[in-house]
Amino acid sequence: MTSLEIYAGPVALKRLQSEGFNADQFNLLVGASGGPKWFVLLGLDRYLFGEFFAGRKKELLTLGSSVGAWRMCCLATKDPVSSVERLAEHYCHENYSSLPTTEEVTTSAKIMLGKVLAENGIHDIVKNPIFRTNVVSVKARGIGSSRVRALQAMHLGLSAFGNLFARRALKLFYERVIFACSDASLLEKFSNNMRTKVYPLTADNLADALLSSGSIPFVLDGVRNISGAGDGLYWDGGIVDYHFDWPFCEMDNLVLYPHFSSQIIPGWFDKRLKWRKINEGNLSNVVMLAPSKEFVHSLPGGKIPDRTDFTNFAFKKRVKIWEEVIGRSESLAVELKEIVNEGKNLHLVRPICERER
Repeated sequence: MTSLEIYAGPVALKRLQSEGFNADQFNLLVGASGGPKWFVLLGLDRYLFGEFFAGRKKELLTLGSSVGAWRMCCLATKDPVSSVERLAEHYCHENYSSLPTTEEVTTSAKIMLGKVLAENGIHDIVKNPIFRTNVVSVKARGIGSSRVRALQAMHLGLSAFGNLFARRALKLFYERVIFACSDASLLEKFSNNMRTKVYPLTADNLADALLSSGSIPFVLDGVRNISGAGDGLYWDGGIVDYHFDWPFCEMDNLVLYPHFSSQIIPGWFDKRLKWRKINEGNLSNVVMLAPSKEFVHSLPGGKIPDRTDFTNFAFKKRVKIWEEVIGRSESLAVELKEIVNEGKNLHLVRPICERER
């Protein structure tokens, strides 16, 4: 059984076949939303952060929403492996009351973020000249920014209903906000028919940007009035960009996308819309790393972790399962390392059009 599957768009596949697999081929690293699903990728993150991209001399952009944004920020700290391990440790051991309020979950998230960033993390991230962090959130429009929860709920329901007919309907309800260490003009070209604003990622707004990027409506409280981005209520970036249906084909180099699944779901409301597909042409220069179906079936319960585990398992049982997944995720890193260092199994890289969709 192989643990890792690698898919490449036509441009990326041609380069991998002729050049092998090396860090300088990539100028963008992507991290998707997905909560604890990410635990299956921790082994890859350790390897990518601690070895593959270590000692890099040229700029690498990172892009993330929700937990993907938190992961990408870890890369820009002085000790990225320790940072991402702290994220995994604290997330794995999150423990709530039987019926947690949004205030309880938000407070817990703030504490976890403080532990991950530690004393100098904010400074490290915004000043890093190599790893340029870009955090995606959304800003609610109209009644969505109200302080009345009933109006917020109405806004959420109407946006989900509009999305049934077309993703572009979301721009009536949300504005994509990118807190960026990168050139704004580069990111604005990815707007993809969504209202998009780009603001500098600074020491004053990084913590709020990260918190908002992971603030699932009515699970956490939204973040209000983020410094440098104006008044309003900011929510989880995954609402619009769950797995990023962006025109990555416009990047000058390759895009590396470690993902917990070979499926790419455009937005949060699209999870159950089987007919909603991404633009496959966007993936021409993308290299996707994903756990194999056989590997996932071998995990406890035959699946990767998800947020339902918080309610389906008692605390100790959930932690035990998640820790097993985290430990076994190392096998993905081992297989990628063999391909990078020894050129083994490069022939197993498959066209991205062959992945399960």
